[in-house]
Amino acid sequence: MNFNPETTRNLALAVLNDEAEAVRNLAQRIDDRFLEACRCILACKGRVIVTGMGKSGHIGSKLAATLASTGTPAFFVHPGEASHGDLGMITREDVVIALSNSGETDEIITILPLIRRLGVPLIAMTGNPGSRLGADATVHLDVSVEREACPLGLAPTSSTTAALAMGDALAVAVLDARGFTANDFARSHPGGRLGRRLLVHVADIMHTDDAIPRITPEAPLKDALFEITRKGLGLVIVAGADDEIQGVFTDGDLRRTLDAGHSLDGLTIGEAMTTGGHTAQPDWLAVEALEAMESRRINALPVTDAENRLVGVINMHDLLRAGVA
Repeated sequence: MNFNPETTRNLALAVLNDEAEAVRNLAQRIDDRFLEACRCILACKGRVIVTGMGKSGHIGSKLAATLASTGTPAFFVHPGEASHGDLGMITREDVVIALSNSGETDEIITILPLIRRLGVPLIAMTGNPGSRLGADATVHLDVSVEREACPLGLAPTSSTTAALAMGDALAVAVLDARGFTANDFARSHPGGRLGRRLLVHVADIMHTDDAIPRITPEAPLKDALFEITRKGLGLVIVAGADDEIQGVFTDGDLRRTLDAGHSLDGLTIGEAMTTGGHTAQPDWLAVEALEAMESRRINALPVTDAENRLVGVINMHDLLRAGVA
């Protein structure tokens, strides 16, 4: 081993520069062929089938995943398996995207006649427009690079980066043409943080019915303290028989009452509560409740319907458990 820090640093910088140049050079290839590839995908009534061998296969798998998560049904088919039965996954309503830097990958060339027989559009992404794959394609996207970033010129580096970037450009262009929104993205990612922030509503996680810490305004303050302790949400909501909120009493209100020298004996919750207060609506996104709490520096919000009737309560711990905060 002959590790030289300066040599290593320079080589790493050279790799980044070579790959950045390879991506920059793709800009001039966003032409009519690229637009035709977008049209093929947008017109597809079935799925987009992505295929590729080796490192191109890894890039293809990522492209299929990106398409699928941005509104275009897609999946990856290994070309080696395709000629042994998996080609049956492709229907006449699909579109095929094939990735091969050389454009001569045996496993892909083998299945070209079968793809042609199905009559499906074939989008090829290669570094060799004159290759058999490039010549056979409905649309060819040129992802050629001047050189690989590998100092031996052997390991796929700049070429896979270029293919990855072109695939992302294709997916994002199609996403925009479909009118795909952040809410659409969230529905494809319900387990992710973004999905939770865009899909979880206050009604989904609020406490309701007997879990709501509530008390009438004429009740003794001591009863309110017991209610806060029993429900464990850091507040009690003061509401009349008609469920209309009159105020709230929090741990902070208790400290302020004691600091003011008031005796807890004989004091009603109506005399000690904070009148009115902020509320949330059941149809709010949970993230809206989070923003309301953070902006007002509070840890809980009563939830009311359109007539200001108490229907629930939500606190910061609920938002944390839901993965929103």
